[in-house]
Amino acid sequence: MSAETEPGGRSGGTPGPGGAAGAATADTAGAGEGAPEKVRVWATFRDAPLAVKTVLAGVLVNRLSGFLHVFLVLFLTSKGFSKEHTVLALGVYGGGAVVGTLVGGALADRMGVRNATVLSMGSTAVLTAALLYLPSFPLVLATVALVSLGAQLFRPASATLLAELTDDDRQVMVFAMYRFGLNVGATAAPLLGYALYNAGDHSYTLLFWGEALIALVYAGFARATLPGGTRGAAAGAADGERSGTGKGAAGYAAVLRDRRYVLYLLAALCHAAVYMQYLSTLPLYMTSVGMALFWYTFAVSLNGFIVIAFELLVTKLSQNWPLRITIGLGFALVGAGVAFYGLPIGPAAIVVGTLIWSLGEILGGPAVFAYPAKAGPEHLRSRYIGSFQFMFGLGTALGPMLGSWLFLRLGGMVWPVVAVGSLLATVLGLIAVRPRPEAPAEPADDPRGEEEPPPAPAEDTRVPEPAGAARTQG
Repeated sequence: MSAETEPGGRSGGTPGPGGAAGAATADTAGAGEGAPEKVRVWATFRDAPLAVKTVLAGVLVNRLSGFLHVFLVLFLTSKGFSKEHTVLALGVYGGGAVVGTLVGGALADRMGVRNATVLSMGSTAVLTAALLYLPSFPLVLATVALVSLGAQLFRPASATLLAELTDDDRQVMVFAMYRFGLNVGATAAPLLGYALYNAGDHSYTLLFWGEALIALVYAGFARATLPGGTRGAAAGAADGERSGTGKGAAGYAAVLRDRRYVLYLLAALCHAAVYMQYLSTLPLYMTSVGMALFWYTFAVSLNGFIVIAFELLVTKLSQNWPLRITIGLGFALVGAGVAFYGLPIGPAAIVVGTLIWSLGEILGGPAVFAYPAKAGPEHLRSRYIGSFQFMFGLGTALGPMLGSWLFLRLGGMVWPVVAVGSLLATVLGLIAVRPRPEAPAEPADDPRGEEEPPPAPAEDTRVPEPAGAARTQG
Protein backbone atom coordinates (compact mmCIF):
# COMPACT_ATOMS: atom_id res chain seq x y z
CA MET A 1 0.00 0.00 0.00
CA SER A 2 1.20 3.49 -0.70
CA ALA A 3 -0.91 5.06 1.49
CA GLU A 4 -0.62 6.84 0.55
CA THR A 5 -2.57 8.14 4.30
CA GLU A 6 -3.98 10.34 10.44
CA PRO A 7 -4.76 12.68 14.70
CA GLY A 8 -5.89 11.01 17.77
CA GLY A 9 -8.73 11.90 20.07
CA ARG A 10 -9.34 15.14 21.85
CA SER A 11 -10.58 15.97 25.31
CA GLY A 12 -13.54 18.14 26.26
CA GLY A 13 -14.64 21.34 24.68
CA THR A 14 -16.83 22.03 21.71
CA PRO A 15 -15.15 21.07 18.48
CA GLY A 16 -14.91 23.85 15.99
CA PRO A 17 -16.65 23.48 12.66
CA GLY A 18 -14.82 21.72 9.93
CA GLY A 19 -12.19 20.27 12.19
CA ALA A 20 -10.69 23.57 13.32
CA ALA A 21 -8.42 23.08 16.29
CA GLY A 22 -10.36 23.31 19.53
CA ALA A 23 -9.24 23.46 23.10
CA ALA A 24 -8.60 19.75 23.12
CA THR A 25 -5.45 18.17 24.44
CA ALA A 26 -4.65 14.77 23.00
CA ASP A 27 -2.64 13.51 25.96
CA THR A 28 -5.60 13.96 28.29
CA ALA A 29 -8.26 12.66 25.94
CA GLY A 30 -10.60 10.18 27.50
CA ALA A 31 -9.67 11.06 31.08
CA GLY A 32 -11.77 12.98 33.56
CA GLU A 33 -14.91 14.99 33.10
CA GLY A 34 -15.77 16.18 29.65
CA ALA A 35 -14.01 13.26 27.95
CA PRO A 36 -15.52 12.71 24.50
CA GLU A 37 -17.79 9.81 23.90
CA LYS A 38 -16.61 7.09 21.58
CA VAL A 39 -17.68 8.00 18.07
CA ARG A 40 -19.61 5.27 16.34
CA VAL A 41 -18.62 4.21 12.84
CA TRP A 42 -22.00 4.59 11.18
CA ALA A 43 -22.84 7.81 13.04
CA THR A 44 -19.59 9.36 11.82
CA PHE A 45 -20.38 8.52 8.20
CA ARG A 46 -24.07 9.45 8.48
CA ASP A 47 -23.39 12.88 9.98
CA ALA A 48 -20.49 13.73 7.67
CA PRO A 49 -20.96 16.50 5.08
CA LEU A 50 -21.71 15.42 1.52
CA ALA A 51 -18.22 16.48 0.44
CA VAL A 52 -16.64 14.10 2.97
CA LYS A 53 -18.83 11.25 1.76
CA THR A 54 -17.82 12.08 -1.80
CA VAL A 55 -14.14 11.91 -0.90
CA LEU A 56 -14.54 8.60 0.94
CA ALA A 57 -16.37 7.15 -2.06
CA GLY A 58 -13.71 8.60 -4.33
CA VAL A 59 -10.91 6.89 -2.43
CA LEU A 60 -12.65 3.57 -2.97
CA VAL A 61 -13.30 4.33 -6.65
CA ASN A 62 -9.72 5.53 -7.14
CA ARG A 63 -8.32 2.25 -5.81
CA LEU A 64 -11.05 0.07 -7.30
CA SER A 65 -10.29 1.39 -10.78
CA GLY A 66 -6.54 1.04 -10.26
CA PHE A 67 -6.09 -1.85 -12.67
CA LEU A 68 -3.08 -0.42 -14.41
CA HIS A 69 -0.37 -1.27 -11.90
CA VAL A 70 -1.76 -4.81 -11.57
CA PHE A 71 -1.89 -5.54 -15.30
CA LEU A 72 0.90 -3.28 -16.56
CA VAL A 73 3.49 -6.05 -16.96
CA LEU A 74 1.04 -8.36 -18.73
CA PHE A 75 -0.12 -5.53 -20.99
CA LEU A 76 3.40 -4.54 -22.01
CA THR A 77 4.49 -8.11 -22.71
CA SER A 78 1.35 -8.63 -24.81
CA LYS A 79 2.48 -5.62 -26.88
CA GLY A 80 5.82 -7.32 -27.49
CA PHE A 81 8.02 -5.26 -25.17
CA SER A 82 10.99 -6.95 -23.49
CA LYS A 83 11.37 -7.85 -19.81
CA GLU A 84 13.83 -4.99 -19.43
CA HIS A 85 11.22 -2.59 -20.77
CA THR A 86 8.58 -3.86 -18.36
CA VAL A 87 10.92 -3.54 -15.37
CA LEU A 88 11.75 0.02 -16.40
CA ALA A 89 8.06 0.85 -16.79
CA LEU A 90 7.32 -0.50 -13.31
CA GLY A 91 10.08 1.65 -11.85
CA VAL A 92 8.77 4.72 -13.65
CA TYR A 93 5.26 3.98 -12.42
CA GLY A 94 6.48 3.82 -8.83
CA GLY A 95 8.49 7.01 -9.22
CA GLY A 96 5.52 8.84 -10.68
CA ALA A 97 3.37 7.80 -7.73
CA VAL A 98 5.90 9.12 -5.21
CA VAL A 99 6.31 12.46 -7.00
CA GLY A 100 2.54 12.73 -7.47
CA THR A 101 1.96 13.08 -3.74
CA LEU A 102 4.26 16.10 -3.53
CA VAL A 103 2.70 17.72 -6.59
CA GLY A 104 -0.75 16.91 -5.26
CA GLY A 105 -0.04 18.70 -2.01
CA ALA A 106 0.98 21.83 -3.91
CA LEU A 107 -2.00 21.65 -6.27
CA ALA A 108 -4.48 21.25 -3.43
CA ASP A 109 -3.04 24.43 -1.94
CA ARG A 110 -3.02 26.44 -5.17
CA MET A 111 -6.03 25.11 -7.08
CA GLY A 112 -8.33 23.98 -4.31
CA VAL A 113 -9.41 20.45 -3.54
CA ARG A 114 -12.16 20.25 -6.14
CA ASN A 115 -9.99 21.33 -9.06
CA ALA A 116 -7.09 19.12 -7.96
CA THR A 117 -9.42 16.13 -7.73
CA VAL A 118 -10.98 16.77 -11.13
CA LEU A 119 -7.53 17.18 -12.67
CA SER A 120 -6.35 13.95 -11.05
CA MET A 121 -9.30 11.83 -12.16
CA GLY A 122 -9.65 13.48 -15.56
CA SER A 123 -6.00 13.07 -16.48
CA THR A 124 -6.03 9.47 -15.26
CA ALA A 125 -9.02 8.72 -17.49
CA VAL A 126 -7.55 10.25 -20.65
CA LEU A 127 -4.04 8.86 -20.25
CA THR A 128 -5.14 5.35 -19.29
CA ALA A 129 -7.23 5.02 -22.44
CA ALA A 130 -4.41 6.53 -24.52
CA LEU A 131 -2.04 3.73 -23.48
CA LEU A 132 -3.90 1.35 -25.78
CA TYR A 133 -2.99 3.32 -28.88
CA LEU A 134 0.60 4.53 -28.39
CA PRO A 135 3.00 3.24 -31.06
CA SER A 136 6.39 3.42 -29.30
CA PHE A 137 7.90 2.52 -25.94
CA PRO A 138 9.13 6.07 -25.12
CA LEU A 139 5.57 7.35 -25.47
CA VAL A 140 4.27 4.45 -23.38
CA LEU A 141 6.87 5.15 -20.70
CA ALA A 142 6.06 8.86 -20.55
CA THR A 143 2.34 8.11 -20.35
CA VAL A 144 2.83 5.53 -17.60
CA ALA A 145 4.71 8.14 -15.56
CA LEU A 146 1.96 10.73 -16.07
CA VAL A 147 -0.84 8.27 -15.29
CA SER A 148 0.86 7.28 -12.05
CA LEU A 149 1.53 10.89 -11.11
CA GLY A 150 -2.00 11.97 -12.00
CA ALA A 151 -3.65 9.23 -9.98
CA GLN A 152 -1.77 10.32 -6.84
CA LEU A 153 -2.72 14.01 -7.15
CA PHE A 154 -6.06 13.06 -5.65
CA ARG A 155 -4.73 11.77 -2.33
CA PRO A 156 -3.29 14.92 -0.65
CA ALA A 157 -6.31 16.88 -1.86
CA SER A 158 -8.74 14.33 -0.45
CA ALA A 159 -6.94 14.11 2.90
CA THR A 160 -6.89 17.92 3.13
CA LEU A 161 -10.63 18.14 2.59
CA LEU A 162 -11.35 15.40 5.13
CA ALA A 163 -9.37 17.35 7.73
CA GLU A 164 -11.07 20.66 6.92
CA LEU A 165 -14.66 19.39 7.00
CA THR A 166 -14.44 16.92 9.90
CA ASP A 167 -14.63 17.88 13.57
CA ASP A 168 -11.52 17.17 15.62
CA ASP A 169 -13.05 14.39 17.69
CA ARG A 170 -14.04 12.45 14.57
CA GLN A 171 -10.95 12.79 12.41
CA VAL A 172 -9.26 9.54 13.41
CA MET A 173 -12.44 7.61 12.63
CA VAL A 174 -12.85 9.38 9.29
CA PHE A 175 -9.26 8.58 8.33
CA ALA A 176 -9.90 4.97 9.34
CA MET A 177 -12.75 5.01 6.81
CA TYR A 178 -10.34 6.55 4.31
CA ARG A 179 -7.93 3.66 4.84
CA PHE A 180 -10.82 1.19 4.69
CA GLY A 181 -11.68 2.47 1.22
CA LEU A 182 -8.05 2.19 0.14
CA ASN A 183 -7.77 -1.39 1.37
CA VAL A 184 -11.09 -2.63 0.02
CA GLY A 185 -10.41 -1.02 -3.34
CA ALA A 186 -6.91 -2.45 -3.56
CA THR A 187 -8.24 -5.91 -2.68
CA ALA A 188 -11.11 -5.87 -5.16
CA ALA A 189 -9.35 -4.11 -8.08
CA PRO A 190 -7.54 -7.22 -9.42
CA LEU A 191 -10.78 -9.21 -9.34
CA LEU A 192 -12.74 -6.49 -11.14
CA GLY A 193 -9.92 -6.04 -13.62
CA TYR A 194 -9.80 -9.75 -14.36
CA ALA A 195 -13.56 -9.79 -14.89
CA LEU A 196 -13.27 -6.98 -17.45
CA TYR A 197 -10.33 -8.75 -19.10
CA ASN A 198 -12.43 -11.89 -19.53
CA ALA A 199 -15.49 -9.92 -20.64
CA GLY A 200 -13.34 -8.30 -23.31
CA ASP A 201 -12.36 -11.70 -24.74
CA HIS A 202 -8.89 -11.59 -23.15
CA SER A 203 -8.25 -8.12 -24.53
CA TYR A 204 -7.02 -5.10 -22.57
CA THR A 205 -9.29 -2.68 -24.44
CA LEU A 206 -12.32 -3.10 -22.17
CA LEU A 207 -10.06 -3.22 -19.11
CA PHE A 208 -8.37 0.12 -19.74
CA TRP A 209 -11.47 1.85 -21.08
CA GLY A 210 -13.34 0.60 -18.02
CA GLU A 211 -10.76 2.19 -15.73
CA ALA A 212 -10.89 5.41 -17.74
CA LEU A 213 -14.69 5.56 -17.60
CA ILE A 214 -14.82 4.99 -13.83
CA ALA A 215 -12.28 7.76 -13.25
CA LEU A 216 -14.12 10.13 -15.58
CA VAL A 217 -17.48 9.55 -13.90
CA TYR A 218 -15.97 10.30 -10.51
CA ALA A 219 -14.33 13.46 -11.87
CA GLY A 220 -17.78 14.71 -12.88
CA PHE A 221 -19.29 13.75 -9.54
CA ALA A 222 -16.47 15.51 -7.67
CA ARG A 223 -16.93 18.61 -9.81
CA ALA A 224 -20.59 18.74 -8.82
CA THR A 225 -20.29 18.03 -5.08
CA LEU A 226 -16.92 19.17 -3.73
CA PRO A 227 -16.40 22.75 -2.48
CA GLY A 228 -14.49 25.02 -4.81
CA GLY A 229 -11.66 26.05 -2.46
CA THR A 230 -9.94 25.33 0.83
CA ARG A 231 -9.84 27.19 4.09
CA GLY A 232 -6.13 26.49 4.09
CA ALA A 233 -5.64 28.42 0.88
CA ALA A 234 -7.70 31.31 2.22
CA ALA A 235 -5.73 31.36 5.45
CA GLY A 236 -2.51 31.37 3.47
CA ALA A 237 -3.69 34.34 1.42
CA ALA A 238 -4.64 36.22 4.57
CA ASP A 239 -1.26 35.53 6.12
CA GLY A 240 0.41 36.76 2.95
CA GLU A 241 -1.52 40.01 2.99
CA ARG A 242 -0.53 40.66 6.61
CA SER A 243 3.13 39.96 5.90
CA GLY A 244 3.23 41.90 2.66
CA THR A 245 4.46 38.94 0.63
CA GLY A 246 1.25 38.22 -1.20
CA LYS A 247 1.23 34.61 0.01
CA GLY A 248 1.73 32.49 3.10
CA ALA A 249 4.85 30.62 4.18
CA ALA A 250 6.88 29.28 1.30
CA GLY A 251 5.35 25.86 0.75
CA TYR A 252 7.49 22.84 1.44
CA ALA A 253 10.39 24.97 2.65
CA ALA A 254 8.18 26.03 5.56
CA VAL A 255 7.41 22.37 6.29
CA LEU A 256 11.12 21.58 6.47
CA ARG A 257 11.63 24.38 8.99
CA ASP A 258 9.34 22.54 11.39
CA ARG A 259 12.02 20.34 12.95
CA ARG A 260 9.67 18.17 14.95
CA TYR A 261 7.64 17.41 11.87
CA VAL A 262 10.78 16.53 9.95
CA LEU A 263 11.42 13.90 12.62
CA TYR A 264 7.91 12.62 12.01
CA LEU A 265 8.62 12.37 8.29
CA LEU A 266 11.75 10.33 9.02
CA ALA A 267 9.69 8.09 11.30
CA ALA A 268 7.16 7.57 8.50
CA LEU A 269 9.97 6.69 6.07
CA CYS A 270 11.42 4.07 8.44
CA HIS A 271 8.01 2.66 9.31
CA ALA A 272 6.95 2.28 5.67
CA ALA A 273 10.24 0.60 4.75
CA VAL A 274 9.80 -1.99 7.52
CA TYR A 275 6.12 -2.49 6.74
CA MET A 276 6.85 -3.43 3.12
CA GLN A 277 9.09 -6.36 4.06
CA TYR A 278 6.16 -8.76 3.89
CA LEU A 279 6.03 -8.25 0.12
CA SER A 280 9.74 -8.68 -0.60
CA THR A 281 11.98 -10.11 2.11
CA LEU A 282 9.40 -12.46 3.62
CA PRO A 283 8.85 -14.61 0.49
CA LEU A 284 12.62 -14.77 -0.10
CA TYR A 285 13.19 -15.88 3.48
CA MET A 286 10.42 -18.49 3.45
CA THR A 287 11.72 -19.98 0.21
CA SER A 288 15.25 -20.18 1.61
CA VAL A 289 14.13 -22.17 4.67
CA GLY A 290 11.87 -24.47 2.67
CA MET A 291 8.45 -23.28 3.87
CA ALA A 292 5.51 -24.08 1.62
CA LEU A 293 4.02 -21.31 -0.51
CA PHE A 294 0.74 -21.91 1.32
CA TRP A 295 2.07 -20.24 4.46
CA TYR A 296 3.06 -17.07 2.61
CA THR A 297 -0.29 -16.71 0.86
CA PHE A 298 -2.02 -17.46 4.16
CA ALA A 299 -0.05 -14.72 5.92
CA VAL A 300 -0.83 -12.12 3.25
CA SER A 301 -4.52 -13.08 3.23
CA LEU A 302 -4.60 -13.00 7.04
CA ASN A 303 -3.28 -9.44 7.06
CA GLY A 304 -5.83 -8.32 4.49
CA PHE A 305 -8.67 -9.91 6.44
CA ILE A 306 -7.59 -8.35 9.74
CA VAL A 307 -7.24 -4.87 8.27
CA ILE A 308 -10.56 -4.88 6.42
CA ALA A 309 -12.56 -6.63 9.16
CA PHE A 310 -11.19 -5.02 12.31
CA GLU A 311 -9.55 -1.63 11.65
CA LEU A 312 -12.75 0.38 12.03
CA LEU A 313 -13.68 -1.53 15.19
CA VAL A 314 -10.26 -1.04 16.76
CA THR A 315 -10.31 2.64 15.81
CA LYS A 316 -13.65 3.00 17.60
CA LEU A 317 -11.85 1.96 20.80
CA SER A 318 -8.55 3.78 20.29
CA GLN A 319 -9.60 7.07 18.63
CA ASN A 320 -9.50 9.01 21.92
CA TRP A 321 -6.13 7.69 23.06
CA PRO A 322 -3.22 10.16 23.19
CA LEU A 323 -1.71 10.50 19.72
CA ARG A 324 1.79 9.81 20.94
CA ILE A 325 0.71 6.49 22.47
CA THR A 326 -1.32 5.33 19.47
CA ILE A 327 1.34 6.13 16.90
CA GLY A 328 4.19 4.81 19.05
CA LEU A 329 2.37 1.53 19.69
CA GLY A 330 1.60 1.15 16.01
CA PHE A 331 5.24 1.61 15.00
CA ALA A 332 6.49 -0.68 17.77
CA LEU A 333 4.06 -3.52 17.04
CA VAL A 334 4.99 -3.55 13.36
CA GLY A 335 8.64 -3.92 14.34
CA ALA A 336 7.85 -6.61 16.91
CA GLY A 337 5.90 -8.63 14.36
CA VAL A 338 8.68 -8.43 11.79
CA ALA A 339 11.28 -9.41 14.39
CA PHE A 340 9.12 -12.42 15.35
CA TYR A 341 9.65 -13.84 11.85
CA GLY A 342 13.23 -14.63 12.85
CA LEU A 343 12.30 -17.11 15.59
CA PRO A 344 13.12 -20.75 14.67
CA ILE A 345 9.61 -22.13 15.16
CA GLY A 346 8.63 -22.70 11.55
CA PRO A 347 5.29 -21.51 10.12
CA ALA A 348 4.10 -20.51 13.59
CA ALA A 349 6.56 -17.60 13.49
CA ILE A 350 5.04 -16.41 10.22
CA VAL A 351 1.45 -16.60 11.46
CA VAL A 352 2.07 -15.05 14.89
CA GLY A 353 4.41 -12.40 13.49
CA THR A 354 1.79 -11.40 10.92
CA LEU A 355 -0.86 -11.16 13.64
CA ILE A 356 1.38 -8.86 15.70
CA TRP A 357 2.27 -6.41 12.95
CA SER A 358 -1.29 -6.46 11.57
CA LEU A 359 -2.46 -5.34 15.02
CA GLY A 360 0.09 -2.53 14.83
CA GLU A 361 -1.22 -1.55 11.41
CA ILE A 362 -4.88 -1.32 12.42
CA LEU A 363 -4.08 0.35 15.74
CA GLY A 364 -1.65 2.99 14.50
CA GLY A 365 -2.57 3.39 10.83
CA PRO A 366 -5.49 5.83 11.13
CA ALA A 367 -3.63 8.03 13.64
CA VAL A 368 -0.40 7.93 11.63
CA PHE A 369 -2.21 9.13 8.52
CA ALA A 370 -4.40 11.67 10.34
CA TYR A 371 -1.69 13.47 12.32
CA PRO A 372 -0.16 15.45 9.40
CA ALA A 373 -3.45 17.30 8.92
CA LYS A 374 -3.14 18.77 12.43
CA ALA A 375 0.61 19.11 12.77
CA GLY A 376 1.14 22.49 11.12
CA PRO A 377 -0.48 25.82 10.25
CA GLU A 378 -3.85 25.60 8.55
CA HIS A 379 -2.68 27.27 5.35
CA LEU A 380 0.09 24.65 4.99
CA ARG A 381 -2.13 21.66 5.70
CA SER A 382 -1.97 20.27 2.16
CA ARG A 383 1.85 20.62 2.16
CA TYR A 384 2.15 18.78 5.47
CA ILE A 385 -0.06 16.00 4.12
CA GLY A 386 1.75 15.88 0.78
CA SER A 387 5.18 15.70 2.41
CA PHE A 388 4.03 12.85 4.66
CA GLN A 389 2.58 10.89 1.77
CA PHE A 390 5.77 11.48 -0.21
CA MET A 391 7.97 10.10 2.57
CA PHE A 392 5.64 7.17 3.20
CA GLY A 393 5.63 6.38 -0.53
CA LEU A 394 9.40 6.69 -0.65
CA GLY A 395 9.64 4.19 2.19
CA THR A 396 7.41 1.73 0.37
CA ALA A 397 9.63 2.05 -2.70
CA LEU A 398 13.00 1.76 -0.93
CA GLY A 399 11.99 -0.78 1.72
CA PRO A 400 11.74 -3.86 -0.52
CA MET A 401 15.08 -3.14 -2.18
CA LEU A 402 16.88 -2.51 1.11
CA GLY A 403 15.32 -5.53 2.80
CA SER A 404 16.20 -7.86 -0.07
CA TRP A 405 19.76 -6.55 -0.14
CA LEU A 406 20.13 -7.15 3.61
CA PHE A 407 18.66 -10.64 3.32
CA LEU A 408 21.19 -11.66 0.68
CA ARG A 409 23.96 -10.71 3.10
CA LEU A 410 22.49 -11.60 6.50
CA GLY A 411 20.07 -14.43 5.85
CA GLY A 412 17.70 -15.01 8.78
CA MET A 413 19.40 -12.29 10.82
CA VAL A 414 17.73 -9.75 8.54
CA TRP A 415 14.65 -9.66 10.79
CA PRO A 416 16.17 -8.19 13.97
CA VAL A 417 18.17 -5.79 11.83
CA VAL A 418 15.07 -4.62 9.96
CA ALA A 419 13.20 -4.32 13.26
CA VAL A 420 15.73 -1.68 14.32
CA GLY A 421 14.06 0.53 11.71
CA SER A 422 10.80 0.25 13.64
CA LEU A 423 12.60 1.01 16.88
CA LEU A 424 13.99 4.15 15.28
CA ALA A 425 10.54 5.06 13.94
CA THR A 426 9.03 4.59 17.40
CA VAL A 427 11.60 6.83 19.09
CA LEU A 428 11.32 9.51 16.41
CA GLY A 429 7.53 9.36 16.55
CA LEU A 430 7.43 9.76 20.32
CA ILE A 431 9.69 12.80 20.05
CA ALA A 432 7.98 14.32 17.03
CA VAL A 433 4.28 14.00 17.82
CA ARG A 434 3.11 17.04 19.72
CA PRO A 435 0.95 16.27 22.78
CA ARG A 436 -1.43 18.83 21.37
CA PRO A 437 -1.11 19.22 17.59
CA GLU A 438 -0.97 22.90 16.85
CA ALA A 439 0.74 25.17 14.39
CA PRO A 440 4.42 25.69 15.13
CA ALA A 441 5.30 29.23 16.03
CA GLU A 442 6.36 31.23 12.99
CA PRO A 443 9.03 33.94 13.25
CA ALA A 444 7.78 37.47 13.82
CA ASP A 445 7.52 39.60 10.72
CA ASP A 446 8.89 42.72 12.48
CA PRO A 447 12.64 42.27 13.20
CA ARG A 448 12.63 45.27 15.56
CA GLY A 449 10.45 43.36 18.00
CA GLU A 450 7.87 46.18 18.16
CA GLU A 451 4.48 45.17 19.33
CA GLU A 452 2.03 44.90 16.47
CA PRO A 453 -1.41 46.48 16.74
CA PRO A 454 -4.28 44.10 17.45
CA PRO A 455 -5.39 42.42 14.22
CA ALA A 456 -8.68 43.38 12.70
CA PRO A 457 -11.48 40.85 13.01
CA ALA A 458 -10.83 38.10 10.49
CA GLU A 459 -13.22 37.53 7.68
CA ASP A 460 -15.07 34.25 7.58
CA THR A 461 -13.01 32.41 4.96
CA ARG A 462 -14.73 29.10 5.38
CA VAL A 463 -15.74 27.38 2.18
CA PRO A 464 -19.52 27.08 1.88
CA GLU A 465 -20.70 23.52 1.84
CA PRO A 466 -22.75 22.11 -1.02
CA ALA A 467 -26.47 22.50 -0.58
CA GLY A 468 -28.01 19.84 1.58
CA ALA A 469 -24.77 18.75 3.18
CA ALA A 470 -25.25 17.95 6.86
CA ARG A 471 -22.60 19.19 9.29
CA THR A 472 -21.14 17.23 12.13
CA GLN A 473 -21.73 18.89 15.50
CA GLY A 474 -19.63 16.77 17.84
